Amino acid sequence: MKIYRSSAALGEFMRSRRQRLQPEDSGIDVLPGRRRTPGLRREEVAYLANMSVTYYTWLEQGKDLNPSPDILLNIGRALQLSGSERSYMLSLAEADSAAEAVPQVRVDLPLLQALAGQMDYPCFITDDTTDVLAWNRAAELTLADFGSMPARDRHMMNLTFLDADYRKRLVNWEEFARYTAAWLRTIFERSKRSPLYMERFEQLNRESEDFRRCWDLYEVKHDHVFAATLRLADGQELHFDIRSAGYIDHNPGLTWTIFVPRPGTGTEECLAQLLAVDRADGSRRREKPAQTDGIEQG
Repeated sequence: MKIYRSSAALGEFMRSRRQRLQPEDSGIDVLPGRRRTPGLRREEVAYLANMSVTYYTWLEQGKDLNPSPDILLNIGRALQLSGSERSYMLSLAEADSAAEAVPQVRVDLPLLQALAGQMDYPCFITDDTTDVLAWNRAAELTLADFGSMPARDRHMMNLTFLDADYRKRLVNWEEFARYTAAWLRTIFERSKRSPLYMERFEQLNRESEDFRRCWDLYEVKHDHVFAATLRLADGQELHFDIRSAGYIDHNPGLTWTIFVPRPGTGTEECLAQLLAVDRADGSRRREKPAQTDGIEQG
């Protein structure tokens, strides 16, 4: 995978979107004979985008041309990009011209943990390296035991693609893996300057065939809710809509992911019961007298 230069990434993304389109999707009359090119030809996209074939070809080849927003929007229309895909393409074009490092914002971990702890719905907060910085008890009971994990492994790249237990819990893991890869692609340009992020990214590239397959789909995270089904150890299934919010505590690198129970599935009631039992067990543990190893006190 060529992933370091934004101009190359822009060209690869344009090519992947061109190859998914068929001539009939764009109102192009197909001439007799077999087409050797999957999807649209470059000259067809150039015609639809009202530009020269040479210029469009150079963009796909990753040349540093600094295309204007109008040119990119014309290409977006020709390639029938969604709103999220257009935004992503524009971010790729802008990344090389804004290559200076993003200023680091101090992370207030106690505040993040307090925020997550206020919610009964499973949730966690991640940064641009995908580290899970804060979470609540509901997340530990339903998603993963974050508190017992070594800090080096407590990140979403590892959990999604390399953690077998997490994979077992997600009934619709395949869809979630594609969703995660699309999210990673969406944040890649602002995260790739982090050595830790790139170390983890390269580890996935080496060790996970599933990640390579999902990454090479060139999907971008859309601004919609993602449905996830979790299976607990006792076989009970919980159904959630995954929602996310960014820019937590004035930090653009933080993302708050919340698993909201899907209405009509009984998940909210099951979750409330799960938390009530856990609180009761916790109270009993706190009230239990200290062990004395059989020595009478007094």
